Amino acid sequence: MMDDNGAKREWVNITEVDSDMPRAIIAGEDSKFCVHDGFDREAIELAIENNRQGKRLRGGSTISQQTAKNAFLWQGGGYFRKGLEAYFTYLIEKIWGKQRIMEVYLNIAETGIGTYGVEAGAQRYYGKSAQNLSVNEAAKMAAALPLPKKRAVIAPSGFTRRYGRTIAARMNVVKRNGLDGCLY
Repeated sequence: MMDDNGAKREWVNITEVDSDMPRAIIAGEDSKFCVHDGFDREAIELAIENNRQGKRLRGGSTISQQTAKNAFLWQGGGYFRKGLEAYFTYLIEKIWGKQRIMEVYLNIAETGIGTYGVEAGAQRYYGKSAQNLSVNEAAKMAAALPLPKKRAVIAPSGFTRRYGRTIAARMNVVKRNGLDGCLY
């Protein structure tokens, strides 16, 4: 479905998305998704330390935090928005639970310029439903997610190609170790 601004989106239930897509998201974004309370304190501390040392900026946001930000807040930083993000993250963890958080994330994440959600992304890039994605297709979409305006899903190069391969390999670990167990 296209909205008035030309953005493509189509809401789908998590049961209508191939299980490889949430696995790819967990493998690429938040391997502790099923066990944390919305905040990965270890990742946050590492991000703060890296940023403090002037190393390449690295985020410590979980899937839950990204969902809260994308669903309720604006893009950009600042302590005020981060405080609100923490509040909404706490609420959605308590009220929605992991399965709903992942479902919302899969439906509102920007998967390309003017494309939102994995169903619209799967249609755009592969001409098929998110229910029929392969491991490699899911991994490529997940690799592009943090920067969908700068990272190519089709014929990715450089970092995005390598990261997609890494995510595809990690997806086996997610499945084997039940790191997606809260979703199924």
